[in-house]
Amino acid sequence: MKSLNSGLRFAVVAAAVMMLAACSSTSDDTGASTSAAPAQTSEPTSSIVPGSAEDFEQNVGNRVFFDLNQSTLTDEARATLQKQAAWLKTYPSVALTVEGNCDERGTREYNLALGARRANAAKAYLVGLGVEASRLTTISYGKERPIDPASNEDAWAKNRNATSVISGGASS
Repeated sequence: MKSLNSGLRFAVVAAAVMMLAACSSTSDDTGASTSAAPAQTSEPTSSIVPGSAEDFEQNVGNRVFFDLNQSTLTDEARATLQKQAAWLKTYPSVALTVEGNCDERGTREYNLALGARRANAAKAYLVGLGVEASRLTTISYGKERPIDPASNEDAWAKNRNATSVISGGASS
């Protein structure tokens, strides 16, 4: 009897998922309107779950950038970190790892040290804004994890960053 109930529950959930998928529309829908159309317009247009890693990345910003050979936060970086701190206060169970990154120029050792300074600068600013230090860890990847593998100024500018990655407690 228990396996029958489990199977029935699975079938009901699967049917509900298929019905929801069938209700989705695309920009080239040309069919007549149905009774489901008004309900669709009142639903949120985003499928991003509040408190999720995707919410953090898309709606707050998970990356701040640095000038060449610098670990000093720019005004733009501070603005992004202020949004991160506000989001983290809204979701107090979330923990972050701040990853320090560099462009390909410089030695491996120099870039690991610079990446650590960048990650620590971002962490210190978040702590200064009231985020508990115990929720934040840092790591430096130096030049080992470039966003853009090209060897030009645009790529190097993208690769000089501190990226905040949710390491626990986010909604799924």
